[in-house]
Amino acid sequence: MKRAVEAWDRFQIPLYITALIAGALVGLQWPGSTGGFEIAINPALMALLYATFLGIPITRIGAALKDLRFLTVLMSVNFIAGPLVAFALSRFIAGDEALLIGFLLVILAPCIDYVIVFAGLARAAQDKLLAATPILMLVQILLIPVFLAVFVGSDTLGSISFGPFVEAFFLLILIPLVAAAGTQQVARKWQVGRTIMAAAEAIMVPLMMLTLFVVIASQVEAVSDQFTDIATVVPLYVAFLMVMIPIGGGMSKLGGLGFKEQRAIVFSGATRNSLVVLPLALSLPAGLEIAAVVVVTQTLVELVGMVVYVRIIPLIFHEKQTCRKLSGIGES
Repeated sequence: MKRAVEAWDRFQIPLYITALIAGALVGLQWPGSTGGFEIAINPALMALLYATFLGIPITRIGAALKDLRFLTVLMSVNFIAGPLVAFALSRFIAGDEALLIGFLLVILAPCIDYVIVFAGLARAAQDKLLAATPILMLVQILLIPVFLAVFVGSDTLGSISFGPFVEAFFLLILIPLVAAAGTQQVARKWQVGRTIMAAAEAIMVPLMMLTLFVVIASQVEAVSDQFTDIATVVPLYVAFLMVMIPIGGGMSKLGGLGFKEQRAIVFSGATRNSLVVLPLALSLPAGLEIAAVVVVTQTLVELVGMVVYVRIIPLIFHEKQTCRKLSGIGES
């Protein structure tokens, strides 16, 4: 088992790419299975996040929440810089209301779930991202209607229910977090808790592969059926992923954050809440149905982008870089 775990960790990026390809092939080959895979998304995410939270000392979350410098940069990237980038990119599709609403709905919503997992794979400050999750959730619930009203107009907002945000927070964050905290408490006294934690750490890579497979298999058919209609948003999503690296990194450095915090800010700024806002897109009135497919497309583009991020972000933001900066400050 130890050798298998070492192999998973060593070849995790190729394994994730394999899971993405396999999910696409299965979803396209057996389109009737997409409903079942869609039902499996939340359980897979809950298991993945539970295993992730087990590796984060829950007692550190309170301390992480007190890091006002990190929180200030995080909020600025997600709710000032991010919306400005979103607005600029949305001008390319401003003539198509359905595309525009779908694009803005997903790109304005910072991720609250698997960003923590991907950030952890890149050795980022995932504990601080986890601590900020309730704040990210609350602020986006309050600000997304405002941004949509400013960028699109208030006509369609009355037909959107924001209940899925609350449901996602309880299912994907609160329940796994409470379960992980309970397991950590048990592990302090009994071997069974330590065994569960060790097993969860060992199967992290297979859990991530399963989640990627399920998400892709459930959504790829919807995108392929209308790809010619939504192809214009794909380069916009790619551009967002690319632009948020220098923006997140630059604002993090201006805020004096360490390299792990810089990585966390970049991941948070680039990842979006696609699986949470999808029910919102599905609730839009007649004539805007394609908005849901626009949201799904972002999921597919982002998952591929995150596999790349896990590899390149640690190369861009690293400890030696921070040490050089601190050394320069000391010399001055």
